[in-house]
Amino acid sequence: MIDHPKIAAALQILVDLGLPRAQQNDRSALTLLALLDLQPETSWKRASAPLVGITPIMDWIRAHYGKEYKPNTRETVRRQTMHQFVLAGIALYNPDDPARPVNSPRAVYQVSPNALALFKTYGNAVWAKRLAAYQGDVKTLTARYARKREMERIPVQLADGTEIRLSPGEHSALIRDVIDEFAPRFAPGSVLIYAGDTGEKMGYFDRERLAALGVSVDNHGKMPDVLIHDIKRNWLLLIESVTSHGPVDGKRHHELMELFAGSTAGLVYVTAFPTRAVMARYLADIAWESEVWVADAPTHLIHFNGVRFLGPYDG
Repeated sequence: MIDHPKIAAALQILVDLGLPRAQQNDRSALTLLALLDLQPETSWKRASAPLVGITPIMDWIRAHYGKEYKPNTRETVRRQTMHQFVLAGIALYNPDDPARPVNSPRAVYQVSPNALALFKTYGNAVWAKRLAAYQGDVKTLTARYARKREMERIPVQLADGTEIRLSPGEHSALIRDVIDEFAPRFAPGSVLIYAGDTGEKMGYFDRERLAALGVSVDNHGKMPDVLIHDIKRNWLLLIESVTSHGPVDGKRHHELMELFAGSTAGLVYVTAFPTRAVMARYLADIAWESEVWVADAPTHLIHFNGVRFLGPYDG
């Protein structure tokens, strides 16, 4: 533990706010100080609310309090501190752009206005009164922020009328286009089996339908972004939605082939891009014997080699 009055004070605040024991530690106390830009000599009443990402938080802690966090602890800070701060209403996630994808490298946090007003009173006579008032309001505030975030999610209407909502961002928008534009054109009458979500990791999954095709998947991290069953032709379309990384290259083609080896439906590999400009960056990586679809030219399909157009291959 680092011995500094500011860290001890931040730790006491987390205790007073009722944060779980797993967040009552130096890491979370230092993260709170970084969110407030409270350097060792800065008074609580001068706390501020900068927009800041996880790596800048870690850099700030090292620069001002001498605590070095290794790069591989970035996810620990995000999952074991910031996630709980957001749930507790202490911090807001991407308040400058709620539609920013969950996995964006530009993701930022900011202390919430109500929490900032409370922290500015720490150490003076009104702290206890303001703390009690804040604790009474925090559930309502957290619910309000959650509703606002939900409104930013991307609605996707399935063929049977079911609506699913994906985390905001370009990646989810492209998944919606695949379901709304690609499937009706190139696999009419098909059924959605799986649609991934960067925020939830699993936006929609008809596990029983996939099992009926002979495939059981335990590790969702290996799933393609979209999985569609073309019932008429008995094809299973494995579709990667690419906005910044992850086309069906040779390595990914092999991974998917192994993952769906037990499928009784023929496997079709598809990479979807939002624009031809994005596609151009990955042309050298796209696997042969696969298809490419571009959302800004939805009536066209590009076939990469092979003896047939849009169809499964053996082996």
